[in-house]
Amino acid sequence: MTRAPRRRNAATAAAALGVVVVMGGLAYASVPLYRWFCQVTGYGGTTQVAEAAPQELHQRSVTVRFNADVNSALPWRFQPVERSVRVRLGEERLAFYRAKNLGDRPVTGTATFNVTPAKAGPYFAKLDCFCFTEQTLEAGRSVDMPVSFYVDPELAGDRNLDDVTTITLSYTFFAAPGEPEPGDSARIAAK
Repeated sequence: MTRAPRRRNAATAAAALGVVVVMGGLAYASVPLYRWFCQVTGYGGTTQVAEAAPQELHQRSVTVRFNADVNSALPWRFQPVERSVRVRLGEERLAFYRAKNLGDRPVTGTATFNVTPAKAGPYFAKLDCFCFTEQTLEAGRSVDMPVSFYVDPELAGDRNLDDVTTITLSYTFFAAPGEPEPGDSARIAAK
């Protein structure tokens, strides 16, 4: 074999290896990049995180409804304390969800969240939330978990949201990574 085909083969192999490395890097970074994209844009109903509520309130108000779900592998009962509240845009509110461990051992859970309609995500901001950290409940214990939030007054200036009168904040609790599967008694108690 002459030098030219060897160089071409080496260049092709290097390019193929480069493509594999780049694709592996993109696959590895896809979850954090997607999470970052959703947080910045509110895509898929992803809420925002804020340090403080705005100083001014807007005349417009919306109803915020609260929804709660639990993955079947987590032996918890989880529900909102209030089903809904009416808030003015820019008004800071505090809502509570109640969780109870129905199992026979301590269990740690983690919550995912979103809002609907998804287009309201960029305007729904949390100041503090139980969903920012994992939650551990002792067997048989219940706890009220707070979420402090506001709806950004800039929602009123977005003509695409003129039809939004209700925003639903939804949480789903899952067993935290590394939690053992619940035993038969926990599954029976959860039903």
